[in-house]
Amino acid sequence: MGGKGRFRLIVTGGAGAVTLLAAGCGIGGEGMLASGKSAAVVTISPANGTAQVRPDGTIEVKASGTKLESVTVQGVQGAPITGRMAGNRKSWRSDRTLTPGTSYTVTARSRDDGKTSTVTSAFTTLKPERTLSIVDITPSLEGEKVGVGMPIMLRFDRPVADKAAVERVLQVTPDKPVEGAWNWVAPDQVTYRTKTYWQPHQTVRFQARLAGVNAGGGVYGAKDAQQTITIGASQITTGDIGRHSMTVRRDGKKVRTIPFSAGNGETREFTTTSGVHLLMEKGNPVTMVSPGRQEGDAGYYKTVVNHAVRFSNSGEYVHAAPWSVGSQGSANVSHGCLNVSPSDALWYYDTAQRGDVIELTGSNREVEPDNGWGQWQLSFDKWRQGSALT
Repeated sequence: MGGKGRFRLIVTGGAGAVTLLAAGCGIGGEGMLASGKSAAVVTISPANGTAQVRPDGTIEVKASGTKLESVTVQGVQGAPITGRMAGNRKSWRSDRTLTPGTSYTVTARSRDDGKTSTVTSAFTTLKPERTLSIVDITPSLEGEKVGVGMPIMLRFDRPVADKAAVERVLQVTPDKPVEGAWNWVAPDQVTYRTKTYWQPHQTVRFQARLAGVNAGGGVYGAKDAQQTITIGASQITTGDIGRHSMTVRRDGKKVRTIPFSAGNGETREFTTTSGVHLLMEKGNPVTMVSPGRQEGDAGYYKTVVNHAVRFSNSGEYVHAAPWSVGSQGSANVSHGCLNVSPSDALWYYDTAQRGDVIELTGSNREVEPDNGWGQWQLSFDKWRQGSALT
C-alpha cells in the first residue's frame, strides 16, 4: 500500500468504491483494531480502474474511524480539480466538473493513532462525440487597455442547448466590484455588461470553468478558458448632432472639444444615430463604400479616409475629412459619419480605446442595441432579462 499505518486495501462490491480498512493486530478480527475501536475506513469514488466516468460527476472521499489529512487529484490534462474538506475532516467532495477524455488519480491521506496511510484511485472520464469550446473572447488583444463601457463577448463553436448550465460557470471578477449580467444575444454568443460603467484603471479577470459541463444534448465542455482584461482611463465623449460639436472627458476632466459635421439626414442611412455607442475599432486608412449601391447608382461613393474610429456596424466613424472642414462646427453634410479635421482625427485616433463611450444626441434615429456594441442602449433591467438564470 505504501502507507505506514495498519491498513490494507479492499475493493468492495456494489458501489465499486476503493476502501481502505484498518486491520487489527490481535483480537477483534478484520476491520477492527485490537483495542476494540471501529475499523478505519477510507472510501474513494469513482473506484480504481473505472472507465467512462461522466465529466459532470463528482469525486467523493469518505473516512470512518479516521480523519482525512489531504486529498489531491491529478489529471493527465485539463483543469486542476479542487474540492472542499468537511469541517470534521471525515469527507471531501470535488467542487467542479472533470475534463472529458482524460485520466485522473485521486490520492487520499488519512491519519489514525499518529500514523499516516495513503490510498489512491485511478479512473478515466468518457470522451464525448461532441464538445463545446469558446472560440473567441473579446477583448483579448495582448497588452490592450479598454474603455469603461467595454462588454465581455464570448462566442462558442456551436449553439448552446443548456445555457443556464454554461452561464453558471462564467465568472467575472473585477478589482473594483460592480453589478453585471450575461445576455444570450445568439444561441452561440453571450455578452457580459455591467450595470454602470467599469471603474477606470483596474484589472478584470474572466474565467469559464467550462471543462466537463453538461451543455445539453450530449455535449460537454471541452476545456476551461480565461482572460485578463485591463480597464484604462475613463474616456467619455458627448456630442450634440444639432450643435455639431463633441467634448472628450478623461477621468472626468475635459480634455478637448471637437467640431464635427454629422450625417446630412436626407435619408435614414445618412442620419447619424443618437444614443450610447462604444468605440469598436480603429483603421488608418479605411475605404468607405456606400452600402447596397453599385458604381453608377445614385448616391454611390467610394472614399478612402484616414484615422477612422468606428462606433457602429452601420458604417459610422469619427474620421478625418479635410474636404468638409468649412462645415465642421456649423453644418451636417456627411453620409452619417462624424467628419472632423485631420488634426482632431489624429488626436482622437491616438487617444481612443476600444470600449470608450461616445454618447450622441440630436437626431431622430436611435442606435439599435444590436448595431455594433450598442448594449448600453438597453436599461440594465432589460439587459439582464437575456440571462438564462433570471
